[in-house]
Amino acid sequence: MSRLNQLSRYRKHLEERYNKLVERSNDYKYIDEIKSDRAAYKAMKILGKLNKVNYLNKEFSNIT
Repeated sequence: MSRLNQLSRYRKHLEERYNKLVERSNDYKYIDEIKSDRAAYKAMKILGKLNKVNYLNKEFSNIT
């Protein structure tokens, strides 16, 4: 059960960070294009991690 809690906490952390970066990317879209692109790139990387965690979470849920 500890692993499921750990995965859910990590998923929540990634979701919050992803949302913050997407918002930052949209805020800087017309002000500073470089900051916007950097935030969007980091958000894409976090989305990849988030997809991996969601996959693992489904696998662990099916086992128990």
